[in-house]
Amino acid sequence: MDLKRSHMQNFTLDTEVEHHWGYADRQIPCLTDPGSCLGPWSDRVGVLAYALTPLSVLLGSRESLLSLITGVPYQNFNFLHRWLGYIIVVQGALHTIGWCIIEIRLYQPQPDVGAEWIVQLYMIWGLVAMTTLLLLYVLTLPFVIRRTGYEFFRKSHYVLAMVYCGACIGHWKQLHCFLTPSIILWSLDRCTRLLRTWLIHRKTINDKGGLFNSAQASVTRFPDHDDGDIVRLDFKHPQKPWSIGQHFYICFTDGSIWQSHPFTPLNLPERAADGTTQHSYILRAKGGETRKMAEILAETRKSTTGVILTGPYGANITRSLTSTDNVLCIAGGTGITYVLPVVMDVCRRPAVNRKVEIVWFVRHRTDVDWIKPELNVLEDQDNGTELKIRIFTTRDTIDDTDEPSTPISDDSGLSSDDEKKSPSSPRQRKLITIRPSTAAATAGNSGHPNVKPIVQHFVERTVSGPTKVYSSGPGRMMSELREAIAGLNSGTRVWKDQQRHDVSLECDERLEY
Repeated sequence: MDLKRSHMQNFTLDTEVEHHWGYADRQIPCLTDPGSCLGPWSDRVGVLAYALTPLSVLLGSRESLLSLITGVPYQNFNFLHRWLGYIIVVQGALHTIGWCIIEIRLYQPQPDVGAEWIVQLYMIWGLVAMTTLLLLYVLTLPFVIRRTGYEFFRKSHYVLAMVYCGACIGHWKQLHCFLTPSIILWSLDRCTRLLRTWLIHRKTINDKGGLFNSAQASVTRFPDHDDGDIVRLDFKHPQKPWSIGQHFYICFTDGSIWQSHPFTPLNLPERAADGTTQHSYILRAKGGETRKMAEILAETRKSTTGVILTGPYGANITRSLTSTDNVLCIAGGTGITYVLPVVMDVCRRPAVNRKVEIVWFVRHRTDVDWIKPELNVLEDQDNGTELKIRIFTTRDTIDDTDEPSTPISDDSGLSSDDEKKSPSSPRQRKLITIRPSTAAATAGNSGHPNVKPIVQHFVERTVSGPTKVYSSGPGRMMSELREAIAGLNSGTRVWKDQQRHDVSLECDERLEY
């Protein structure tokens, strides 16, 4: 009796015939022993790997049914998707190793039994499935993604995942009840994306009458030969406003329509009288599609480009913000787009004794030009909000700037000291300064930001109420920030009504490699 087929008949609860684990024809004592359980154990591990596949697809979907049910953004499930994938890899490996031991070592005579077993069709599909699963694992390693690029990772992940599902069906078709739902869920995700994209673009400004029209964005380039150009996109689009903290996937029509990247709007979501909503984005052209777009714009000197939106995705990150909360925003580079709308929204709703501060780490002083219109709006507001904006340059030195701390406004005639001495100065509560981080206590090694003293200093200066920290930036900075915030929290002191020791973090959970 074939070991695996006999066991699977028993596993599927065939009530007409009772099957027993017997291997008298193999003449191997360890297999005739009823206590032997390697075969049944290997099968059950394999079945669990099959059964977890639909859940893995569900956790990795952008148009997630779980998000629809729970309200949790899809990117928050990425952690579970990744680790569930690791579990499936381990289960698949254990299943394979178990049956290799049985068929290649325990069954006799060898190598005849092993050679006959390995060429069977179900085994060939099993090898394809396991090889594909291992490739999926290797291609998800961070250093591999950095080498090959995110777009290659994403495309290969889709293709290999579908090949894996098909190979699993070929390996043991009786368990297609787990793989077919996986394929259906993946197909629904893709179809829903296309539908949402069509719905958001079925009507555009100056509609040409077609069923689908891309939005035309004005382009501003900030050349940076060392780290990749910065491109700013500004356009209006007829749609409902999104929530602060949500992001869109953007496809560039001048590039490849098969690629899209997530970007967070840096402006407030407000609908104008004509029904349009302003969109503003900044992106760094590191490589791949974004670099290709920057090169095209540089060569053609085009002032506009077509964009296709899908979204919005994510949740409102200010939904739990109250009038008693102090707000600290820390960003690195283009991560400013995540925190800037938060501050702009808070400044529209001033509260007594509330402190609001932005700390932005950039490479060079000129990087401030990316969002200079928005900074000028914040600087000109005078509604009583105690706002402070500090910008640190990680690659500039004191010699690169006229003075260690200077206002951002070009037309300002007041120095930082003058502002502090003048009680009537409208910028007294909204001081915007730029300084090299290497000249400040906030600098770590090689000018990298050290966020711990920033958070500590802010919390110590709060008058009342808890503190909410919003942040987006490099992984190293985010890890240090989590550690710093964890050290400042104290449940005992909060129970004693010392609210300053209640510090929470809201950060961008999308993966970066």
